[in-house]
Amino acid sequence: MKCPGQDSRYWKPGAIFEAKCPECDHLVEFFKDDTTRKCPKCEHKFANPKMDFGCASYCQYAKECIGDLPPELLAQKEDLLKDRIAIEMKRYFKSDFKRIGHATRVARHAERIGRNEKGNLAVILAAAYLHDIGIHEAEKKYNSTAAKYQEQEGPPIAKSIMIKLGAKEELIEEVCDIIGHHHHPRSEETINFKVLYDADLIANLEEKQKENPTAKDRMFSIIDTSFLTDSGREEGRKTLLN
Repeated sequence: MKCPGQDSRYWKPGAIFEAKCPECDHLVEFFKDDTTRKCPKCEHKFANPKMDFGCASYCQYAKECIGDLPPELLAQKEDLLKDRIAIEMKRYFKSDFKRIGHATRVARHAERIGRNEKGNLAVILAAAYLHDIGIHEAEKKYNSTAAKYQEQEGPPIAKSIMIKLGAKEELIEEVCDIIGHHHHPRSEETINFKVLYDADLIANLEEKQKENPTAKDRMFSIIDTSFLTDSGREEGRKTLLN
């Protein structure tokens, strides 16, 4: 059985359309399930501008369904994975809106910092959404939300989520490594870890400010000395001092 999204029996008007070649502006006909087409005029090969690869970011049959994605779309495929991870994080936490809100804020800060620091956003955002995923197990097993227990319990849960979504092994390994020590930087760290660390610190400080505001000069000192990236410090100033 074909995926309904790729089966022409289920297509609606607009499933066959024309797109301008980015090289010569010649109109090229696309079917909605074409990944790429070659311009008949200049022979430039370009990606389908309307194709939705959302399912390919998590479906285990994606390769059989639409084949290998062209190189220019591999980055898009990884970027889509983070949306599925965000959904799975929300499903896991269920009605724990405090943890869902925290993870979402960390991801928002991490995306801005990560873009400026030229980090791998697929790794950074996966780690941002899943960094505290072990907190419920920590509470069950140790009656504690201490960082060391979160770091201990988080990686196996994060790994199972990412395997289910078809994430690459290298991405899974790096994300789990970050989660496994996200409160405890090592002497040498990747830019992806540093971005997550700074984003989490901003979100934690932001939450503390609402409960027990810190004096402005003290917050200046924390921002100057505690962050690992220049972009993290800048994001911290915008968030915590304004």
